[in-house]
Formats: sequence, structure tokens, C-alpha cells
Amino acid sequence: MGLKTNTNWTLVPGTVREIDAVRERCRKLVRRRAMVSAGVAAVPIPGLDVVSDLRLFSLLIDDINHEFGLSEEQIERLQPKFKLIAYEAAIGVGGMLVGKLLTREVVLQTLRRTGMKTAARQASKMVPLAGQLAAAGIGFLAFRQIGYQHVEACAKVAATLVTAGVAHVQHDGALVHPA
Repeated sequence: MGLKTNTNWTLVPGTVREIDAVRERCRKLVRRRAMVSAGVAAVPIPGLDVVSDLRLFSLLIDDINHEFGLSEEQIERLQPKFKLIAYEAAIGVGGMLVGKLLTREVVLQTLRRTGMKTAARQASKMVPLAGQLAAAGIGFLAFRQIGYQHVEACAKVAATLVTAGVAHVQHDGALVHPA
């Protein structure tokens, strides 16, 4: 009786123009979060930036997926044929984080891709001031690069869904006429 339904969810963008708008909003979000990551990286406490990046990156991926209508919950609301298209497109573009519930291990694995940058960032903290600035710069660039890659993967998946006609069909099968 007390079932609570969530009616606050984002649909997959329905046009190329909408995808571009979502892409730009998400890239702006990536830049803001990368600045926070850089600020934490400048603090001369080894390991603090890694813990912070884990949390920031996890939240960022969830937010980007949601903006594109590609969170795990949102994809589950699609018709079966569109679910399949979404997951196939995500695999095709290498978007292993599209439509996935993130775990600490997945985030760590993704951040390990920038392992050399992390090592350089940690080592540079040993040099006062200049090292902290270098660590912040490296942190910003690494975080931004991973974030931008995920935004592009989501945009490609959304474009594939638009091409397949998802913008014209709601999750319940009713036709929608785009404006």
C-alpha cells in the first residue's frame, strides 16, 4: 500500500540538439568537479586526493548517466528493444560505466588508467609549493580527461537510441510526438 514511486526521472534526449545541450552541461559539470579535484590534490597530504577522487568520480559518473537518461534505473524503464540497443551501444563505444551501478572497485579500476599521472602527482607533492601546483594541474587534467570520455560515450549511446527511435516512444509504449 505504501509503495513510493519515483516520477522524477530524465528521458534520453530526443534530438541531436538536445544531446548537444546535455553534452555541454555535462562537460561543464566535469570541469567544475575537476577543479575540486585539483584543489584537493594541492593539499600536501598523500592519499587524500585519491580518496576524494574516488567519491567525486563516482558522483560525477552517476550525474552524467542521469543527465543523458542512461542510469541503470532509467535504462530499465525503456522498452526491451531499446534496453538492448542502449547496452550494445555502450559496449560498442567502450562506455563500461554507462548505465551501470558504480562500485568502489569499478571506480578504482577506471582511475588506475591514469596510474602514471597519479604516481607523478603523489611524487610532486614532495616538492613544496611548485610540487603542489603540479599535483593540482595533473589531477585536473586526469579527472577532466576521464570525465570527458564518459560524456562522449553517453552522447554516442544517446545518439544511437535517437537513431533507433527511442525519442518517439515512451517507456510504456505510447507514441510521443517530438516538438
